[in-house]
Amino acid sequence: MNERLQAKDLINVGLFTVLYFVLGCCVAIPIGFVPIFLPILGSLWTLITGIPFMLFAVRARKFGMVTLMAILSGLLMGFTGMGFWGVPLGVVFGLLGDLIMKSGQYQSWKKTLLGYGVFSLWMVGTYIPMYFMVEQSRADFAAGFGEEYADKVMSVMPSWSLILVIAGIFLCALLGGVIGRALLKKHFVKAGIA
Repeated sequence: MNERLQAKDLINVGLFTVLYFVLGCCVAIPIGFVPIFLPILGSLWTLITGIPFMLFAVRARKFGMVTLMAILSGLLMGFTGMGFWGVPLGVVFGLLGDLIMKSGQYQSWKKTLLGYGVFSLWMVGTYIPMYFMVEQSRADFAAGFGEEYADKVMSVMPSWSLILVIAGIFLCALLGGVIGRALLKKHFVKAGIA
């Protein structure tokens, strides 16, 4: 098998990234307007997107595909106004997810699941401004949604909650991966992922 990424691999990355992102936005857009849900938004995203990622994992048999998906997801998040911190985190966690999945030759269910959990940590990039650029983030929320919304958002995102956000994203990704595999079991059997 050719180890280099081919055009069809890049097409798969592009198509599944769009599917992954659109499905994630279906969760994020409606609940993102309610400040109290912002801390759990990343967790819900990774829970729901476990399904398209697991379908992607059946086709992602070459090193670099998971990394590219994470980078593209970070770029898309940046273009939607959530900042571009997802891109460098996409490089780091996409690469780590790729390495984990490759260590199982892209055929180990446990490595695929762990790879998805680690890959999903690119999402932490969307939270970086709220935790490390607090004043600017508050000003941006106020400009876009009003002072009351900005105050509520910042009140539900104390600095100590970053640990909970990270843990929630990772754990919900694992749960989303399990759900995705259960729904797509025949695809996993056909692909030889055990």
